[in-house]
Amino acid sequence: MPSQNVRFIGGPLDGRMQDLRDSEAVAGRLLRHIYLHDGPKIETQYELHYSAEAGWVYHHCHPGS
Repeated sequence: MPSQNVRFIGGPLDGRMQDLRDSEAVAGRLLRHIYLHDGPKIETQYELHYSAEAGWVYHHCHPGS
């Protein structure tokens, strides 16, 4: 299945690059990340954006936004 790279901006995944399948490449798509290691559950959300300059990018969604 074809894929491309997506970069994360902000939050605990800041700077991470990973594959984004073509079927997932939909602007506005939300991704939920749950951190469970050695402590309380921490949940963060990212929203997928696309621009010709940067390509696909997940931006961290701040609480209440």
